[in-house]
Amino acid sequence: MICAPYPEDEAWRLDTLQRHGLLSESHDPFLDALTLTVARSFRVPISAVSFIDRDRQFFKAITGLAVRETARSCSFCAHVLWWPEPLVVLDTRQDERFSGNPLVVDAPHIRFYAGAPIHLNGVCLGSLCVIDHRPHADFDDAQIRMLKGAASAVEERLIQMAAVRS
Repeated sequence: MICAPYPEDEAWRLDTLQRHGLLSESHDPFLDALTLTVARSFRVPISAVSFIDRDRQFFKAITGLAVRETARSCSFCAHVLWWPEPLVVLDTRQDERFSGNPLVVDAPHIRFYAGAPIHLNGVCLGSLCVIDHRPHADFDDAQIRMLKGAASAVEERLIQMAAVRS
């Protein structure tokens, strides 16, 4: 397993998460509904809006798992902080970054992952991801566009939430 390094803008990222209250346990009905819709649209059991905190991955909204956080060290979404485009891992067991990951080896036995970055104020805070218990043969351009579009909807929601807080 290869842990994602911390980005250069880590202090600004963490400040943005705190300043906008994105790490609070409160649910957002829009984000909850979006993860359910995304999971159904991609025909996967799990979808999440994930924010990467200092030492943990926090799920602001999640469908298909009963957890609200995992360790940052085993977070797939932490790798998205480094990519301008969605990160797609068709078979986690065949990718050296993830093959030894506890979330692959043990429950929930992640075999497929795709995550699109979520930005606010020019900084990547986390991702909107889809996860499956089985590997996928492909993830085509139309699916990538659809995932990016859903991540854009999350970004618009964050802008709305920030405006209300101001």
